[in-house]
Amino acid sequence: MVPMAATTHPAHEALLTRWNGLLRAVRDEAQAPDLPDPAPYGLELLRRWAEPQRRYHTTDHLLAVLDRIDLLAGYADDVQNVRLAAWFHDAVYLPDRSTNEERSARLAERALPEAGVDAARAAEVARLVLLTRDHDPAEDDRDGEVLCDADLAVLASPPQEYAAYAAAVREEYGFVPDDAFRAGRARVLRSLLGMPRLFRTPEAQDRWEDVARRNAATELELLEAAGADTGADTDAGAGTGADTESR
Repeated sequence: MVPMAATTHPAHEALLTRWNGLLRAVRDEAQAPDLPDPAPYGLELLRRWAEPQRRYHTTDHLLAVLDRIDLLAGYADDVQNVRLAAWFHDAVYLPDRSTNEERSARLAERALPEAGVDAARAAEVARLVLLTRDHDPAEDDRDGEVLCDADLAVLASPPQEYAAYAAAVREEYGFVPDDAFRAGRARVLRSLLGMPRLFRTPEAQDRWEDVARRNAATELELLEAAGADTGADTDAGAGTGADTESR
């Protein structure tokens, strides 16, 4: 049975409809009329996205990434693979673990063939999921660029929404002491700001690059100021997990 939290999200039915249509689109329905019903697989994914330990990596995040992929769909080589990867990219999410992307990729490799998707497509979806560790796809990886751009678009949110995003990430890492979290989060932000481009597709660059950099730089300044106020070293705190997953 699907937990109540999964079924009461306002977009639950719409997301399930999108999932069912997506899975039917990538399967050879005519060649295999006895393929399993896609709905139970979508329900299981929605259950995962509604788990109680999540604050940012929630059903809302899934919905936002899917909508951004729709916006960038024209840049993808196979947008259906990108959409499948979005469904799986944080399907396994435990804030105190550093292997969430790997475990999410393995889930895709296991669940998609069981649901009637060919193994080659499942392997490609898993590869895309793994790209969300570092958000640094190869220059010719159009599907990877679309997925990573969609995942990072939250960085270009309006100030109030960005503040809510940053607060939600902090809440997911509530078990990490403040000083250690600031250090890990600052490391993530410096890494992002050090990238030549946060976004790879022309549409995403035009829409989001400048705003995302301003938001990330502002958050980093606030973290560094808070660390200075407490006398903490914002380059300390390695090994907390906050530096590998808090984005």
